[in-house]
Amino acid sequence: MTVSAPATAVPRAGRREWAGLAVLGLPTLLLSLDLSVLHLAAPHLSADLGPSTSQLLWILDIYGFMIAGFLVTMGTLGDRIGRRRLLLIGATAFGAASVLAAYATSPAMLIAARAVLGVAGATLMPSTLALIRNMFQDARQRATAVGVWMTCFLAGSALGPVLGGVLLEWFWWGSVFLAGVPVMVILLISAPLLLPEYRDPEAGRLDLFSVLLSMGAMMPVIYGLKKLAEDGVRAGHLLAVAAGLLVGLLFVRRQRRLAAPFLDLRLFRNPVFGGTLAFTSLTVFASGGMLMFLVQYLQMVEDKSPLEAGIWMLPATAVMIVATLLVPAMARRTAPVRLVAGGMAVAALGYLLATRTGGDHVAVIVVTGLAFAYLGAAPMMVLGTDMILSSAPQEKAGSASSLSETSGELGMAMGIAVLGSVGTAVYRREIDNGLPDGLSADSADAAADSLPTALSVAGQLPDGAGALVSEAARAAFTSGVTTVAWVSAGLMAVLSLTAWVLLRRLGVGTEARTEDA
Repeated sequence: MTVSAPATAVPRAGRREWAGLAVLGLPTLLLSLDLSVLHLAAPHLSADLGPSTSQLLWILDIYGFMIAGFLVTMGTLGDRIGRRRLLLIGATAFGAASVLAAYATSPAMLIAARAVLGVAGATLMPSTLALIRNMFQDARQRATAVGVWMTCFLAGSALGPVLGGVLLEWFWWGSVFLAGVPVMVILLISAPLLLPEYRDPEAGRLDLFSVLLSMGAMMPVIYGLKKLAEDGVRAGHLLAVAAGLLVGLLFVRRQRRLAAPFLDLRLFRNPVFGGTLAFTSLTVFASGGMLMFLVQYLQMVEDKSPLEAGIWMLPATAVMIVATLLVPAMARRTAPVRLVAGGMAVAALGYLLATRTGGDHVAVIVVTGLAFAYLGAAPMMVLGTDMILSSAPQEKAGSASSLSETSGELGMAMGIAVLGSVGTAVYRREIDNGLPDGLSADSADAAADSLPTALSVAGQLPDGAGALVSEAARAAFTSGVTTVAWVSAGLMAVLSLTAWVLLRRLGVGTEARTEDA
């Protein structure tokens, strides 16, 4: 007598899927590398192209703005036209725009090329994650695949400053863009051979007005939050955030009325989906704000060069890379809810360690604290992403993955804006009490604006007064870093307890994944 396999048996990935995962790691690695590498090239391209201050800011920022603004659009578009097709279109556009950026002859041309790179980048991230959801249906295999995918993203972030430094040592600034062209060529050749095609057969027509509303909601919010972090609280920046939120409400209202919505809001009816998005966003919120301050701390308080600061950050990134690879294996022996809640507690301890900014070897202590914070965040980032993907239907994988990426973008922007404002407020309060007597009102106001400005002011003063201003500014900034670390530690402690209670109540991740290998 033959016993048939259960109807509910989940197909397992084979060699083709794992080879396809290696292909999907290529654009992921490149995208994160591209986010960081240009900052090192800024002085070189400034000397060559001569952009104004405003143009230089747009050259640096437009890439991230366009990615954030188009993520939801491209994730939903992939559900309709096919995720592999969108990936190939995006890879082609990314390669072409990289060449255009490398040989830009004016600031306007470079800004336009960076904008196209951002739009193309927005097609790549949700496509890769959605294809992972479709290719790896077994929960254990999918968690491992997500861990590998996230490792590629982290590796790109770590390699960006190092690769950029090497290229700029031997070549011109445009070489940082050309580094991505061979990667895209490999992707275009191998993707049709190794990646299957998936789309939602009942997606309906693409509502172009919803596309405009989606971008009109995301871009002003990201722009306003970023500018709030850079310039402080200003009416125009708050207005941008408010305008984006208003357009977001119109977007939601339209989706509820459409027979075939651009973004299926029914995804949020699943409490696991919405709750995990919130946890992921808040985890990135804490790390984003803290990372911004630590990078500045290493450069302007510890006197590290940008390249040296990047190298100092490598151990923390290496810890998170190792952790993301180990988390899926750990989830086979320990309930994921324990890993997530316990990891957040470890992250809280890491941020507490980062508050120890007094005494000797401060840089070592602070970077070690960041390493523990990254270690603790890894279970949430890996298993949380897996929970988001698995809680959505396969035909909506593109939308789910784009929302996962968007929540991370918003969490990062909000962390930089909110925690940046907290740290800046502490800096301004502390420096007012530490500036030497006899300093002119203009110099005092400039020094209180920010640490870079204070150091610039100090360089224009006589040695004795300049040293006092520098010392007061660095001490005030250190107080700001300490305060932000305390806030991040408190947030992660609260998230740890909330995750433990809420995820157990929802029955999510309460048992180790013991599927067969």
